[in-house]
Amino acid sequence: MATTSAKEPEIITDKTQMRKWSRAMRSQGKSIGLVPTMGFLHEGHLSLIKESHRRTNVTVVSIYVNPGQFSPSEDLSTYPSDFHGDLLKLMAVPGGVDVVFHPHDLYDYNNNNVNKDTIDEKGGGLVSCLEERRAGHETWVRVEKLEKGLCGKSRPVFFRGVATVVAKLFNIVDPDFAVFGKKDYQQFRILQRMVRDLDFSIEVIGSEITRDSDGLALSSRNVHLSPEEREKALSINRSLFRAKSNVEKGQVNCKELRDRVIQAISEAGGRIDYAEIVDQESLEAVEEIKSPVVFCIAAWFGKVRLVDNMEIDV
Repeated sequence: MATTSAKEPEIITDKTQMRKWSRAMRSQGKSIGLVPTMGFLHEGHLSLIKESHRRTNVTVVSIYVNPGQFSPSEDLSTYPSDFHGDLLKLMAVPGGVDVVFHPHDLYDYNNNNVNKDTIDEKGGGLVSCLEERRAGHETWVRVEKLEKGLCGKSRPVFFRGVATVVAKLFNIVDPDFAVFGKKDYQQFRILQRMVRDLDFSIEVIGSEITRDSDGLALSSRNVHLSPEEREKALSINRSLFRAKSNVEKGQVNCKELRDRVIQAISEAGGRIDYAEIVDQESLEAVEEIKSPVVFCIAAWFGKVRLVDNMEIDV
């Protein structure tokens, strides 16, 4: 009986080589899907790859921990990494992936003449880990309105860094489709808006949240939760499902819905960053549910900040 070996992806680390590969695929009439990740892959990431398979001929997975989206006080240095393990997981996906784009540094411009003592770090008061290391990068992409609320309140450099690095990846890989998980809902909507406003010829696909068997939204940061913290963190998804059920039963007052969720998570030992019910497109807070909304939550359990959300269509 014949056996099929796992598909081993081509690993590309150089921007020029990545562009050459994409152009070669285009010359053959093949459509390209991109799944941007920061590595330490889990089933949620793998579901994005399967979504790309459904839409494209070839799939590129990028693995790059982006310093431009972390502030100096955040967890860049401790962000989990297992590149070899990631490759094994990618090879186990039916159909595999065609390329893993794994650049060492997307902000290395071979500019040895940068005066590191005079670089302007003002940036509207924002300083990321990228600016802290004085790399000389000066150009940022901002989606000014959508980035302000939710995660943008407590992580002011985050979406500027995400939009910029994704724009760089789009220019390097030149995909037809890019797949992002809806767990980071604000990020998904920001990137959709960036693509629209800057006329990228790319369709941004939002893939549904992948949850563990106990309901916790999959995240690379979950590995830092203790067993006790993980059990307490289940209060997030459980309270979101209850809120959706209450809306379906006719409860549409957002303050009452929010208060119940905040109480449930706080009683479980969580520290709320935000709990907001917002319009799915504009991300503006609503007081009463009359149209499709998304209930977005960020909360701390121990030293781990978790995000989750629930789309509610009425």
